[in-house]
Amino acid sequence: MSDLEKVKKLRKVTGAGFKDCNNALKEANGDIEKSIEILRVKGISKASKKMEREANEGIIASYGDSKKTSLIEINCETDFVAKNNDFIEFAKELSEINHNVDSDIKKLNKAEMKNKVSVEDNLVNLISKIGEKITIGRATTIHSKNSKNYIYMHTVIKDNLSKLAVISSLETENDNEKIDLFGKQLSMHIAASNPLALTEVDINQEVLDKEMKLISEELKNLGKPDDIAKKISLGKINKFKKDNSLLTQQWVMDPQKKVIDILESLNISDLKIKNFARFKIGE
Repeated sequence: MSDLEKVKKLRKVTGAGFKDCNNALKEANGDIEKSIEILRVKGISKASKKMEREANEGIIASYGDSKKTSLIEINCETDFVAKNNDFIEFAKELSEINHNVDSDIKKLNKAEMKNKVSVEDNLVNLISKIGEKITIGRATTIHSKNSKNYIYMHTVIKDNLSKLAVISSLETENDNEKIDLFGKQLSMHIAASNPLALTEVDINQEVLDKEMKLISEELKNLGKPDDIAKKISLGKINKFKKDNSLLTQQWVMDPQKKVIDILESLNISDLKIKNFARFKIGE
């Protein structure tokens, strides 16, 4: 894309003047997205208010097979746009590119799409055409050299596009229908129960600190003595860990049992849950 074409595109997206767009592109070394940010910071972009709006709708695009599976989130402002054909086609093509670059967002933005234009430039064109803030959100790719991936999509928009998608990865040298059924059910469980991590020790410490702070403030407001509050806090944080760790969660299809119980009941000695990912629009 020539410098003049970039200036024209930047003017169309931001509503800024030729000189301002040209200067912003020079400052950003020709990067259109950075140029938009520069114009916003300087208060020159007429689209600044639009770009500051929340983009909590969109699509989760999945791609791959049982050995390598990818998810990517593409956000927009309204559900109406999430069902727009141009938005859908962009998301579908983006899912394949994301898979090919192993969810490396820098590589993805620079990657060439079918029209021979980069992802980042196509994104700018889409924003200009649709008139809403559109962003590329989270992305992940799970490789399964010695395991098998299972994907579950909820509220499907079209083909591989949905509002919620889950990948669960099971590691074992065995391969049978019993394992496949568990893998599919596990992905459904993760979709419904939203675990934070596989085990208690895997939960992010910042999340635990935040929860402990909320618990402490709650008990303080109830006027509990410090020694009693300390015991109650310990019990509550332990329950929080169990409720948000995949292995110790109540199994959605049989709440009397935990996920670990179902896993062990399969009697497959080398079977273990290797990894999982859960993306939901708006979370």
